[in-house]
Amino acid sequence: MVDDPYTFGMVAAANALSDVFAMGGRPLVALNLVGFPSKLLPLEVLGAILQGGADKVREAGAVVGGGHTVEDTEVKYGMAVTGEVHPDRVWKNGNVRPDDVLLLTKPIGTGLINGAVKQDAASGPAVAEAQRWMATLNGIGIEHVLAEDVVAVTDITGYGLLGHAREMAEGSAARLVIEARSVPRIGGIEAFFLDRLKTRAARETRAYMKDAIRIAETIDPWTQELLFDPQTSGGLLIAVRQEGAERLRDRLREAGLERTEIIGHATRWHAGEGRVEARDA
Repeated sequence: MVDDPYTFGMVAAANALSDVFAMGGRPLVALNLVGFPSKLLPLEVLGAILQGGADKVREAGAVVGGGHTVEDTEVKYGMAVTGEVHPDRVWKNGNVRPDDVLLLTKPIGTGLINGAVKQDAASGPAVAEAQRWMATLNGIGIEHVLAEDVVAVTDITGYGLLGHAREMAEGSAARLVIEARSVPRIGGIEAFFLDRLKTRAARETRAYMKDAIRIAETIDPWTQELLFDPQTSGGLLIAVRQEGAERLRDRLREAGLERTEIIGHATRWHAGEGRVEARDA
């Protein structure tokens, strides 16, 4: 989904580190996991990938402690990350409380854009913006989240915003209400509103979770597509007490997550209701 090896390494590392941040933890050590076709590509490509990953790990305050490399037919790169968190302060993705407010820290749309890059070698400002956000650490401003009354957080990845919202609502006493018009999207994403770029992941997630998610018919089809769009290294979905929501949004924006938005709220869940509702608001 990116042509530059160094950027590829940064995105992969940011994605791997995200789960630790999403639990309220601090990453400590990362191990490289690499598949590389050394007979097809020069080792300088591998070096650039590993450098991108190492620089992103260093930015997160952790270290690379080694890793494993195997011969493969295509490039594969990821990390196994170890972190720490106080056992009484672990953020879970099933503890949403009624009346919590929902914040999203990154814009959505990387699935459509990455599909275009792979199919058409697309370029331009929207592609550059998507890659910038994919390489952005979810640890930015995490100290402000830790300072608020937050117990439920998840990072948005392959299930898309609504899919991961449903996971957060499952096991909670709450249902999540998403205001579709408030959800940030990558600037220029409209240029990628082409049927051939729709992802199988979005279609399958929507079909799988159809009984748990209610979507207002007034929401236009492409906005619905984006709500299920699979993200690579997407942002954090945070459930925070109402009195701290605007303060947290503003502090995260000041810290560098300038597209952070309040996108909804939680209500009490009753049997028979969908776990997540997307409104045209």
